[in-house]
Amino acid sequence: MPYPTPDPHRTGTLDVGGGHRIHWEVRGDPDGEPAVVLHGGPGSGASCRWQRFFDPERYRVVLFDQRGCGRSTPHAGDTVAALNHNTTAHLISDLERLREHLGIERWLLFGASWGSTLGLSYAVEHPQRVSELVLWSVVTTRAHEVAWMTHTMGHIHPHEFAELLGHLPAERRGGNIPAAFHDLLVHPDPEIHHTAARAWCAWEDRVATLSGPVERGPRYEDPRFRLGFARLVTHYFGNHAFLPDDGITGRLHRIAHLPALLVRGRLDIASPLSAAVEVADHLPRSRLHIVEDESHSAGPETERLLTATLDETASRRD
Repeated sequence: MPYPTPDPHRTGTLDVGGGHRIHWEVRGDPDGEPAVVLHGGPGSGASCRWQRFFDPERYRVVLFDQRGCGRSTPHAGDTVAALNHNTTAHLISDLERLREHLGIERWLLFGASWGSTLGLSYAVEHPQRVSELVLWSVVTTRAHEVAWMTHTMGHIHPHEFAELLGHLPAERRGGNIPAAFHDLLVHPDPEIHHTAARAWCAWEDRVATLSGPVERGPRYEDPRFRLGFARLVTHYFGNHAFLPDDGITGRLHRIAHLPALLVRGRLDIASPLSAAVEVADHLPRSRLHIVEDESHSAGPETERLLTATLDETASRRD
């Protein structure tokens, strides 16, 4: 059973520089085990639904909207200025500022999808500030993973991929698809950037639907969210998370001492499972659970694993 989602007992915005202010909130026990939620996307924004994994009587849960999305300002759905000073290094710096602002010494990192990339990036940069990692739908956003989501998935969904490519100039269809789309998404003509946002989000829905009719994400019905999300995803994916190819995997020895739960669905075909296996192979204190019949979203078994691990961690520290 999911835990209740109490209202936040602290909330605010934090000036992180470069014209950005990030929205944050704290839920659960003010004296509980600190944990920070790293949402996906990039650009999805934090939701109180993340709280359902945490016992509110044992955890102090920090949620925040990453630069350019949610209630943080500026918003990428309003202005391309939200993409300035917006890289993985900036997000890592934001996490450190927020941790210091809240007076937290170390915290558990809880993230999914893009949030797992951000969590691993933060952990290898600041290992002394991390108590544990609990990550699901694990990805590292390297060049070959981005190519998998576009060109490789194009072999699975050739008709929809051809439709996606149809929005691009012919000379850019064989290269970095997110980067090419990003140029359309930041175009000053609203008809061009809104059309590109609809096309990109339709592709996101296609690769997220394993079989049957495409399941349309209701959040993409909001033009502001849709545009901001597409701009941020292609900004980060087109630049391979602004990290060198070994920016995470080449530094995992720095967090070899940390306990980690990694969860991936076997049917999560939007990115290669081998990325999660590679991370787990370099973390001797990690446990990798491959859930056979689940895809990218957290299904019942993934939710059970996450909640059980968080309960076990809290019990160990009581």
